[in-house]
Amino acid sequence: MREILGRRRRLRLRRRARPAQLDAALTCATAWRWPVLPGVGLEAAGGRGGRGRGCACPDPECAVPGAHPFDPGLLAATTDERMVRWWWTNRPTAPILLATGGRAPCALSLPAVAAARALVELDRMGVRLGPVVATPTRWSLMVAPYSLERLGELLHAQDWVPSSLRFHGEGGYLVVPPSEVGAGQVRWERAPASDAPWLPDVGTVLDALVEASSGAPDGGSRLAY
Repeated sequence: MREILGRRRRLRLRRRARPAQLDAALTCATAWRWPVLPGVGLEAAGGRGGRGRGCACPDPECAVPGAHPFDPGLLAATTDERMVRWWWTNRPTAPILLATGGRAPCALSLPAVAAARALVELDRMGVRLGPVVATPTRWSLMVAPYSLERLGELLHAQDWVPSSLRFHGEGGYLVVPPSEVGAGQVRWERAPASDAPWLPDVGTVLDALVEASSGAPDGGSRLAY
């Protein structure tokens, strides 16, 4: 009996100690059916001659440290529970990358300061938003999947769009919480529902952002920075 109780206690301790990345990656892959893969991650503390934590990839000038695929590549993204467990068991601190497009969420992103203003304005306008991913430098507004053709049509219909906008669609990826990358900690500014995250249409969000960004006193965009 004592041996059985001991095994149960060790099992509970292992479950409590399971890395946050693994839990989050499993939720994305198995509960929400979002294909994920581990990002390249950051060097160990004190790497590269004590110059701080750079990207673990071979490029010393990497523009997005830790926040991109490397090995495995983006095409390896999956919802398979066994593969996800294997990846994050072997690399427990690896960032979580969501492969956008197809049946997976896409996103529009803006610089963090502009995005914070945009969320206030979109709330005032009554626009319903889905999950929002925040890093110290950029925030990403998640939207329902869209094709490149649909995005092209939407952009063509606009007279102008904020130059600060980026689009994460087919063939792209997004770092999701609770990852840590070179820019800092990734968090949910607006967390998804625990069961089935709702996602707005990209056209609705794009129209709202264009409207929210217009009318700056100098004639420029209020969401430029």
